[in-house]
Amino acid sequence: MPETHGAPRRRDERSQPSRERDASGRDAPLYGALDLGTNNCRLLIARPSRDGFRVVDSFSRIVRLGEGLSRTGRLDPRAMDRAYDALALCADRIVRKGVDSVRLSAVATQACRAAENGAEFIDRVRKGTGLRLRIIDPAEEARLAVEGCLNLIDPRAEGVVIIDVGGGSTELSWLKREGSDWKTTGWMSAALGVVTLAERHPEPEGAGEDWYEAMVADMGAALAGGGIEDPAMLDLLRRDRAHLIGTSGAITSLAGIHLNLPRYNRDRVDGLWMTRGDCEAAAERLKALGPEGRAKEACIGPDRADLVLAGAAILEAIQRAWPSERVRVADRGLREGLLLQQMREDKKPPKRRRRRRGRGKGPAQA
Repeated sequence: MPETHGAPRRRDERSQPSRERDASGRDAPLYGALDLGTNNCRLLIARPSRDGFRVVDSFSRIVRLGEGLSRTGRLDPRAMDRAYDALALCADRIVRKGVDSVRLSAVATQACRAAENGAEFIDRVRKGTGLRLRIIDPAEEARLAVEGCLNLIDPRAEGVVIIDVGGGSTELSWLKREGSDWKTTGWMSAALGVVTLAERHPEPEGAGEDWYEAMVADMGAALAGGGIEDPAMLDLLRRDRAHLIGTSGAITSLAGIHLNLPRYNRDRVDGLWMTRGDCEAAAERLKALGPEGRAKEACIGPDRADLVLAGAAILEAIQRAWPSERVRVADRGLREGLLLQQMREDKKPPKRRRRRRGRGKGPAQA
């Protein structure tokens, strides 16, 4: 499959620490991006560079903050404790690396959006760790995922659908080429992610095709309810003039299974092209493995064993609604979008203040 020209070759060319310099010759400042999701807590610390940024430190931990939320409407105390502990570790890394608070973007997504006690937990984190998490809405979440994935778009494509599968929700963005730029022509958020879908459809003993198809149908109904109709994009997808980009742990796990990796390797997964048949074959293998077999897979592990097929079902539903022969796997997304957004904002020259003129006033009065 064709590669995207200019796309970073290895971990955004970002896995090696860099000593980028600013105009005065000093080390470029460090930036941080923290994403507290329904399933994961993730941190990136990076320096700006001419081709984007270079990662200095990273952290990721499965916390399952949204566990049980779909049943109770509240964050569970044990889930909050897990997330709090992970956030405390992030705060320690941020301090040790010397990231200035004005260059830290910290956000929370669906679990904190939906929970009755979401704001209460955010306040606890602020008081206990000093981290000021901002709960973002689905529109911003979708936009940041797009920002983080733009350089994975096939340069010959005329359209792309970017899929961000989270723990509690799934965001989709439709983009079309306008000259050398990309314009978002539509987006939607479905309140179904790998955690919520898995909780709505617990895996029965000896689960068969009916169980998996029920998850696909559930996600299909959510897509239909989103109200996005785009015949032109469907035509581009059918003619292979558009493709999908999938960003999530569920989709990267599918890629790891497809590649038969003995351990997860981001350099091989990020930017990988998979056909629709590849995705379906990986899902079939996961079904055949069963829960215990999936837990033993190095690219899945026990923490994701009950979630990865929910992710496969979400992707399957999207591929049925928006048929594409190609999906590009992205081990990047919201955090990268946060970093790029803030670095770009800081590059803008400060707005010049306009001098106010007063009639008949001396210098002291003016």
